Amino acid sequence: MGDSRQAGSELGLAGRSDLGAPTPGPEPLKGEREEPKQRSMLFLGGNEVKSSAVVKYSSAPPQAAFARLQEKTDLKLPPANWLRESAKLGPAGATILGNSKKSKPFSSFGMAYNFIDSVGNDVDVVSDSENIKKLLKIPYSKSHVSMAVHRIGRTLLLDDLDIQELFMRSSQTGDWTWLKEFYQRLIDQKWQRKKKSKEHWYQKAILSKFLYYSINGDGAAQPVPTPEDQHQEETTEDQTEEAGRVSWPAPFEMPSSLSEDASASNQGLKNDFVRNILWTFEDIHMLVGSNMPIFGGGRYPAVSLRLRDNNKPINVLTGIDYWLDNLICNVPELVMCFHVNGIVQKYEMIKTEDIPNLENSNFSTKVIKDIAQNILSFLKANCTKEGHTYWLFKASGSDIVKLYDLTTLCEETEDKYQNPFTMPVAVLLYKVACNMMLKKNQNRKHYGTIRTLLLNCVKLLDKGRHPQIIASANYMLSELFQLDEPKKEGDGEFPLNGNSDESYSEEEEEMPDSDENGSYSTSSDPPDDNKAVAVIKSVGELSVPEKYKSTHQIRPSCAFPVCHDTEERCRLVLNYVLEGLKSVDSSIKKESDLPAADPNIPIPLKYEDESTSVGPECLEKQMALFLDKMGSFQEVKHSSLSGMIPGSWQYKMKLQLILKSSKAYYVLSDASVSLQKYGRALRYIKLTLQCHDAYCCLCTNMLSEVLLFLCQSLTLCGDIQLMLAQNANNRAAYLEEYNYQTKEDQEILHSLHRESSCQVFSWATDLSTDLECQLSISCKCYEAASEILLFSNLKGQNPEQYKQVLKRMGNIRNEIGVFYMNQAAALQSERVESRTVSPAEQQLWKKSFSFFEKGIQNFDSIDDATNAALLLCNMGRLMRICAHAHCAAAEDFKREFSPEEALYYNKAIDYYLKALRSLGKREVHPAVWDSVNWELSTTYFTMATLLQDYAPLSRKAQEQIEKEVSESMMKSLKYCDVDTVSARQPLCQYRAATIHHRLASLYHSCLRNQVGDEHQRKQHRVLVDLHYSKAVKFFQLLKDAPCELLRVQLERVAFAEFQMTGQNSSAGKLKTLSGALDIMIKTQSVFQLIRKELVAECEQRLEDNKSNMKRVLTEDSSTGLNKEEILKLLGIFESRLSFILLQSIKLLTSTKKKAGGNSEEEILKANKKVYSLLLRSAANKNLTLLERTEVVLNLLEQLTQDNEGNNLGIQ
Repeated sequence: MGDSRQAGSELGLAGRSDLGAPTPGPEPLKGEREEPKQRSMLFLGGNEVKSSAVVKYSSAPPQAAFARLQEKTDLKLPPANWLRESAKLGPAGATILGNSKKSKPFSSFGMAYNFIDSVGNDVDVVSDSENIKKLLKIPYSKSHVSMAVHRIGRTLLLDDLDIQELFMRSSQTGDWTWLKEFYQRLIDQKWQRKKKSKEHWYQKAILSKFLYYSINGDGAAQPVPTPEDQHQEETTEDQTEEAGRVSWPAPFEMPSSLSEDASASNQGLKNDFVRNILWTFEDIHMLVGSNMPIFGGGRYPAVSLRLRDNNKPINVLTGIDYWLDNLICNVPELVMCFHVNGIVQKYEMIKTEDIPNLENSNFSTKVIKDIAQNILSFLKANCTKEGHTYWLFKASGSDIVKLYDLTTLCEETEDKYQNPFTMPVAVLLYKVACNMMLKKNQNRKHYGTIRTLLLNCVKLLDKGRHPQIIASANYMLSELFQLDEPKKEGDGEFPLNGNSDESYSEEEEEMPDSDENGSYSTSSDPPDDNKAVAVIKSVGELSVPEKYKSTHQIRPSCAFPVCHDTEERCRLVLNYVLEGLKSVDSSIKKESDLPAADPNIPIPLKYEDESTSVGPECLEKQMALFLDKMGSFQEVKHSSLSGMIPGSWQYKMKLQLILKSSKAYYVLSDASVSLQKYGRALRYIKLTLQCHDAYCCLCTNMLSEVLLFLCQSLTLCGDIQLMLAQNANNRAAYLEEYNYQTKEDQEILHSLHRESSCQVFSWATDLSTDLECQLSISCKCYEAASEILLFSNLKGQNPEQYKQVLKRMGNIRNEIGVFYMNQAAALQSERVESRTVSPAEQQLWKKSFSFFEKGIQNFDSIDDATNAALLLCNMGRLMRICAHAHCAAAEDFKREFSPEEALYYNKAIDYYLKALRSLGKREVHPAVWDSVNWELSTTYFTMATLLQDYAPLSRKAQEQIEKEVSESMMKSLKYCDVDTVSARQPLCQYRAATIHHRLASLYHSCLRNQVGDEHQRKQHRVLVDLHYSKAVKFFQLLKDAPCELLRVQLERVAFAEFQMTGQNSSAGKLKTLSGALDIMIKTQSVFQLIRKELVAECEQRLEDNKSNMKRVLTEDSSTGLNKEEILKLLGIFESRLSFILLQSIKLLTSTKKKAGGNSEEEILKANKKVYSLLLRSAANKNLTLLERTEVVLNLLEQLTQDNEGNNLGIQ
């Protein structure tokens, strides 16, 4: 034996340390992944083939320098360490070396499970290196090829499919009988298992001994084993092979009774390769498993060790084998040991790039590249259906390669689940989808791919045998649809494509038959080949560059269904949830104990007599029970009716599915509210809460997210009940919507009833016909949501949610307060016989007040000043209703403003002032501020009016009453905003005009009735003039209050007459009369307005008569006039004008006699003329209102002209 160190140094002279091979390092743990650490680019010879390799995983021991054996070493003798575990070889021993271990039929799946990130996305092929080499040698080899091909996304998985071994298994287990029959019928009429020759076993043993010698330092030989030992070795080999035969995994933890296969559950799929390499060959990315032993150390970073019989030259197949092994493992050199009959002769070192040029083994690397590209294109173009098992087969000695779809062939048999690849493929589809789902930063454009993977996974599996995977896949399908994000229009990420179940284009079933794409057509094939999906008619075609070019590029993303609205999206989710629930329920053994749901019989909805089930008192009890249950939830152990075991996969999955369904129903309910379909919305929120009830019965520890969702659901339920109460007119339509139920909803509800009675929330979701009950239910829903946030300590974590709940509570309490207040007002208006306030009214006041008070507390707690002000405003209105109730309690003829009225009006004023203080300033909310000011002004005005009209003279002095009236009127005026331009401005102006009119009338009355203090009388005269003039100013601004303006002007005239009675001098009287006449002349605009309205009315009547249409004229602000009022005022106007003119004529006549003057004479003449015309018109009793108005206007016109012509007034 030579010195290994010497051998190492010799090899170091020829080593290539610049190729980036790994240096020895610490041994990684078995099964651990290593960071990629090997990478190289080889440009080989003139053919220039690009190749790079990255080690993704390695369980190999640190590379050790090999021992160079001395010449004449007899390899037939076993070394001392033969077949024993060695640190240098690792725990697997010799079986992992020299490619002696046979490839398992599921080897690619073991690798795929370990490198899920690469599958379906980055990698084109996953396979054992032996299978890759076998494919690339097809044009050079006459041996048979049999491989199983599967597609996952853009990745192809290749596995060795040993037909003879499978048929041996078939005879024992009954599996694959359909394939055996098909094989015998179409391919090989007479098949027999070929036994391996003695030469094969001899070469295998000598290689194993050579490798042990190469790592054995002492070179000690041991006696040759006896024939019995040899037989034992062969038996061990056979058993090893037997263990590696067809097996499939049980990827989930299941009870043994649910396992798909008792033997399979213990095996599983493992990654049995020493190393997994990401190999890029030209533009092909492959994940390859390799067991090739690599030696190194010193100046030899990496070499492969080969044993060759010196009598047999290296052929092309061996050369390609060695070259590809070194490329895949990134080994730059090959060490060849030659022997003759097991006796070592010599060593030779060959660089990897020189292997294609060896004598007798010359081949073109470019041709190998073309073969690889053609085979990949052929497979990608024809292995189109994800989840299907394809069989690539070339018979021994044949030039024809055929591709069959075994899944389709299997489905034609009685049991379509006989294909043993089904389970591993389905699990891999599932795992790839899971991996894509788990990536937090995953772009939503991949959702189509995930959906396709899961749909194909579910399609492969038998529902009865694999309920867990099906349930889990359906849950993930439901998770793909974003319930909380409405789909944006024009989103280009999800193209509308009806063929979303497959990842390929629609024309994938059609394959053009052209020279460019290879001979894919099967129409010209012999009849026996009509089962083949595609055929390569000659292996020679594979060497032609780009002979097979795939026109079917595997798309990186599959189509995701476009949901046009929220309901469609939620219905898809619920469909997947239902399928998941069915899978879970079908796997629970106690199912037989439960009654099955008949899809033709609707689930009865529970209705109770409203007399017993509605009303706030009953609701209080139900609510209390609910909160008790929620409060004690952490302490009480709940159990499901179906008897599911907590912690089992059924338990965990059903919890997730129920939660998902509750969210889908919540979104449906919310969408229905937006569409104002409140009956449907209540039905969906009922299903949401029923789902939550079932969840509570299963769950042992409620998550804060679930409690928060319950809070949101109850809040929405409260909103819906409020909407139903506010839209009572459509109650029949809402009831019809509420009672309708889809078959899908019934089946989901049946699954829920397996766990719970689902009645915990019935108090919140019943559709009541009673308005008070609906409002109470709404309030209780908000209260329950608030309680949940408080006792679960979620208030601090979700302040915005808590704020929203309190705001809704304040709002609903306001609604209930208004409801009771309106009921009290209705009772008050219906009161006829009894003049006293009834106890029922008082009770309603108390209820209303209580709800307003609580609502204000809610708004105050969240600093919502605007809403608090509105509720204070409503409390003020309630006080005014109370005051009005007490005013109606007295007889009209002895009516006086009572202390009770004053008390309630003052309370109302206090609440309005509080509302203003709550707002602070108008800028906070101008509309609310203006509204409160208006109500406050109205309250002061009403109180002053009642005090003025029904003066409590029995209790107070006249002067005190007048003072209080004056003060209240002025306060009303203070809060009456006449300047701000708004819709309410005309009302404010009318109110101001009315207040000034009433104040003027008040002071006018004082002057008439009081005697004594002259100073006070003088002050009153000033105030009368001031308020009358302001009243006239505001009424003139309005343009639509002619009667009011005329009345004020007439009162001013009457005041002038009253003043004239107290005057003694003629000049003073003439001056007063002249002022009164001026006031009457100024009413000209009022009469013009009246005439305009009357003319328009006449024209309308004439038009109606012409068209023979009978219409009832409606009185409105523009054309409606109070004719009786006008007639009355016109009569007064005529009489006062007549009186003033007569008095003026008398005074002017007497003045003329004393001291004549032209001016007085002209005035006298003019007044006589007008007076004469006035008397004539008064004498004519047949004049219409319009004609009388015209006469008055003519008279006023004449008086105006005379005044302007003479340009004088009575001095």
